[in-house]
Amino acid sequence: MLEDFIDAIRNFSRSKTRTVLSLLGVIIGVASVIIITSMGSSSTKQIEDTFGSSGLDIVSVSSGYMRKKRDASTLVFDETFRQELFDNIRNVKKVWYKNNASFTVSYGDTSVTSNATAIEPGYLEMYGLSLDYGEFFTVTDEVIGSQKMIIGSEVAASLFPDGDAVGKTVLVVTSKVPFSFRIAGVLKEQTSGMESSTTGIYIPRGFYSKKVKPNPDASTIMVQATSTDACTQMVTDITDWTTEKAGSEGSVSVQSMQTMIDQMSSIMKTLSLMLSGIAAISLLVGGIGIMNIMIVTVTERKQEIGIRKALGASPMAICRQFLVESASITLFGGVIGIILGIFLALAVEYVRGQPYTIQFGACIIAFVFSVFVGVFFGLSPAIRASKLDPVEALAG
Repeated sequence: MLEDFIDAIRNFSRSKTRTVLSLLGVIIGVASVIIITSMGSSSTKQIEDTFGSSGLDIVSVSSGYMRKKRDASTLVFDETFRQELFDNIRNVKKVWYKNNASFTVSYGDTSVTSNATAIEPGYLEMYGLSLDYGEFFTVTDEVIGSQKMIIGSEVAASLFPDGDAVGKTVLVVTSKVPFSFRIAGVLKEQTSGMESSTTGIYIPRGFYSKKVKPNPDASTIMVQATSTDACTQMVTDITDWTTEKAGSEGSVSVQSMQTMIDQMSSIMKTLSLMLSGIAAISLLVGGIGIMNIMIVTVTERKQEIGIRKALGASPMAICRQFLVESASITLFGGVIGIILGIFLALAVEYVRGQPYTIQFGACIIAFVFSVFVGVFFGLSPAIRASKLDPVEALAG
């Protein structure tokens, strides 16, 4: 086998142009598979990094589209509903209520209009957000409805370009009603997560329920599961329970960040697999080219085959010689394709500014498949060479 491999290398060196042309199809096919799978994996990782690790144990519940029925009832997100969630849904760790309102925040001659979120104590900490300076809301702030505010880094930079926002009093107008708020904290900028650490404005929900909209129902519920693994099942459980409770499908919209990440990752993997299959077609085309070249090679080397047979070489030895030669072409093409694919994928990801991920499994599969293509398409010419009559072969 080693001797056949060395002979194959010598034959390649004698026909450099033909060898290079034979390698191209394999190189392009393997490199394409590596690039596509690496880009797909990098995109998936970027999606995961964008969402972050915080909040993966959260299930969001909001009002749905509600298919109206005569006996259907509208679900109200009040304290009774909160308790029923604990009683009927498994693996619930905590339930957070929140509301939204449009705020125009002014300080001096500068104003910022943004959506404000009325939250309960511990909500921001639950999402993994941290403060640049200041303090979070306390239970006391919730109970008495303190007129305190936590703002994102961009909001703070707009209103207080000189810094030191904490302790300053701002004027807030919502629904044409003015209020004064004291800045309690400024969020540290973070690049991941569902809640905004830059443009967000947060107030105690206790203030919202006392001054903005007395005794309001929550607009959105955030259900924290006991573990990330429980989220997928919790989405199903809440959907089934609310459908039964309301007597209609679509009574609420239930979403999980972990479920969304899983769905997007699944889509990316499917696309990568489909595109890799398309790229692998070039390997088959390259295999056909190798078969054609090997047929020509057998024809050109008839006398060599005749001499070997006359000296006692068996048909199996002749067949093995040409199979090794065919497989060697795809072996070298596979190695070069992997190196080229990794280099090009690295260049593409560098330009796109995405994290680079090498799919070693894809490299191995592409390499093995390329060698298999060489053996498969080289089999017919090899068998043809082994069946040549030595007298006819010597006659040319």
